[in-house]
Amino acid sequence: MSDAFMPRHSSPEYSPPHHSAPHHPSPHHPSTSYPTYPWQPPPAQPVRRRQPPRPPLGNHSDLRILRTAYRLQRRVATLTALGYFTLFLLMSAFAPSFMTRTVSGGLSMGLLLGLLQVPVTCLAIGLYEYTARHTVDPIADRLRRQATTDARREATR
Repeated sequence: MSDAFMPRHSSPEYSPPHHSAPHHPSPHHPSTSYPTYPWQPPPAQPVRRRQPPRPPLGNHSDLRILRTAYRLQRRVATLTALGYFTLFLLMSAFAPSFMTRTVSGGLSMGLLLGLLQVPVTCLAIGLYEYTARHTVDPIADRLRRQATTDARREATR
C-alpha cells in the first residue's frame, strides 16, 4: 500500500475531527418553509402567553388549607357530641348520687342529662353545617373555580 492512504497521525489520542455537512431538509418536503426572497424578513415569533401568577392546582397550598379546615370541622362536631356523651357516662359511673338526684317530680338528673343527649347531637350537627358553610365551602368553591379556569386555559393551549 502506498503512504498516501495511510493516516498521518496514528497515535491513539488523536482522532481527526469529523466535519459533516449541516443537515438541510429536502426542498421538496411540504412542511419546510423557505423564504421566497432573500430580503424577506424572518417569520414572527409566536406570542408567548403569560403564565398564571400561581402554581398549578395540584401543588397549591389552598388544598392544604382546605384539608386543615375540614379536619378542624370534623373534630369540633365530633368532640361536641362524643364529649357530652363521655361526660354523661363518666358522671353515671363516678357520681351516682348526683345522677340519682331528683330534679322535678319523678325526673332524675341522669334521665334529664340522657334526654339532653338528643339536643346536644342536634347542636353538633348544626355546628358541623355552620362551619361547613363558613369555612370549608368557600375554600372548596374557590378551588373549584380555579380548577375550572386552569382546565380552560390548558384546553386553549
